[in-house]
Amino acid sequence: MGGTVLVTGAAKGIGGAIARVFAENGYSVAINYFKSEADAKNLVEYITKNGGVCSAFYADITKIDDVNFMVEGVKKNFGFVDVLINNAAVAQQKLFLDTSLEDWQHVFDANVFGMFNVCKKILPDMIKHKNGKIINISSIWGEVGACCESVYSASKAAVIGFSKALAKEVSLSGINVNCIAPGVIKTDMLNNLNEAELEVLKDKIPLNRFGRAEDVAKAALFLASNCACYITGEVLNVGGGFYL
Repeated sequence: MGGTVLVTGAAKGIGGAIARVFAENGYSVAINYFKSEADAKNLVEYITKNGGVCSAFYADITKIDDVNFMVEGVKKNFGFVDVLINNAAVAQQKLFLDTSLEDWQHVFDANVFGMFNVCKKILPDMIKHKNGKIINISSIWGEVGACCESVYSASKAAVIGFSKALAKEVSLSGINVNCIAPGVIKTDMLNNLNEAELEVLKDKIPLNRFGRAEDVAKAALFLASNCACYITGEVLNVGGGFYL
């Protein structure tokens, strides 16, 4: 393995695990962060101390000028981006009738239009090189929907639809586009649940444990590898068998 991977929203959580796993497998890692500068710097320090190649790049991916500046910085430091992983996202829990147009705009800006901005900037080079892997992090809720998460579920469903369509469009350019749909992963997104609620949720998972961020990272590593060169337009569920 090897090459350069750009991971959005990579300062911590699933994105941070992806950065670590790819660095451990010989990739030069470009970490995108927005609000978590300290976490991003700590991750860069950890990876470099352990023999990896890594740099952090600020960008609010909802702003195209930020994205353009970030990608140019990544290319200047590392050259061609072999793998793009669109991981940055926000979540929201509300009854649908309590959501506003502003709520929907905020979530879709981050989860859908941010992904659009980064793909728009990265794809021309991939098409020119006739090579590249794009991995978009969706969610199990984008497949089956989640109660009180209508806007989040809708945004993650949009990620899946976009990925399937783009996979068909760029396949003849040698580019693979796939999705990962994590199930219940032990990250900060579960912090709003109490212990009793977490236990009820865990009991619904056939493997009887919450997923780890590293579980998603290893799935991403597989989709980025030559082992997955004949896989495109697919949704890989990483959820321990959990479906509602």
